[in-house]
Amino acid sequence: MKTLTDIEFRPLIVPESIDAPDAADFLEMTRVRNIVYREISGHGDHSIPADELLPHFQPNDYERRHMWLIIEDGAVIGRAGCDLPLENDSKVAFWLIELLRESWGRGVGSAAYDLLERFARENGRNVLQAWAEHPAADGPRLAPPTGFGDIPEDHGARFFQRHGYTLEQVERCSAFDLKAPFDTVERLLAESQAAASEYRVVQWFAPTPPEFVDGYAWMKSRMVTDAPSAGLEFDEESWDAARIAEHDSKYTDSGRTIQVTAAQHIATGELCAFNELVVGKDRTEASHQEDTLVLKEHRGHKLGTLVKCAGLLSWRDIAPDSPRVITYNAEENRPMLDINEAIGFVPISYEGAWKKVLS
Repeated sequence: MKTLTDIEFRPLIVPESIDAPDAADFLEMTRVRNIVYREISGHGDHSIPADELLPHFQPNDYERRHMWLIIEDGAVIGRAGCDLPLENDSKVAFWLIELLRESWGRGVGSAAYDLLERFARENGRNVLQAWAEHPAADGPRLAPPTGFGDIPEDHGARFFQRHGYTLEQVERCSAFDLKAPFDTVERLLAESQAAASEYRVVQWFAPTPPEFVDGYAWMKSRMVTDAPSAGLEFDEESWDAARIAEHDSKYTDSGRTIQVTAAQHIATGELCAFNELVVGKDRTEASHQEDTLVLKEHRGHKLGTLVKCAGLLSWRDIAPDSPRVITYNAEENRPMLDINEAIGFVPISYEGAWKKVLS
């Protein structure tokens, strides 16, 4: 058996483009990433081409992203990454370790974790958090302190526990069948429009039109304060026109499509709810529902149903060959799960959100 001295952790070079002379490591990292996600989930809906992933690795003013390739005998067998938010005095780090299944069980993941924890400490971070998909398995189960949802005590769960982590939250991954009839969506849209007569639906694609930038920025800043986060820690984020432009460029620079569907208060012009739908350049692949939020002061008017249903109905024309929409929600976020279930989203997997506070 090979020893861990044969393992190399090589910092990832982020090229300017995937055609650049130094792009080979990024291309290989993406290839292995996509294999790992397929091994864990059993499907390819989380795959992304290298040119569409690259904008998410370019430097920005809001977080520092560090990644290492995990290499054995010259071959990439996985990756380890750590994101450091750059909000004022942040103490939080978000990390991931992803290994090809054939490399499990030899201590490679633990060696990668030691590297990440040391890196977090060196950068003044003491709250470490990570997410992992936990495929269905028999045997003992773990529940978070929220009391909502559970996961199997599988290989991944045992890894987190061994390294001192606690399960803080369970997230449900759900899918909506874009090929099924839209009768329910149309009915729910009509009902929500009747209940939200003081609001209108507005929609746009990135880049965000100037008249919506301020409202969109305010709603994005509220994602970390208004969405359920259990015992996880997030820094309050400041969003402005520059940050919206940087956010939008991650999609426009790679040819991905993001549609924002928002509810606007007619009397004041305020944007008070929004939903994002995203698809890659290959519109025959799965779509992804990203952020959805109704501002607290506007809840109770069916605005969540309004923006989700209006977005899905228009999506039929934008990505008619996309087979489904994937989305994630905290298990304790019952109001949003009620909306999803009524629309027709069905659970397909679960993620654990894990946290450790360093001494």
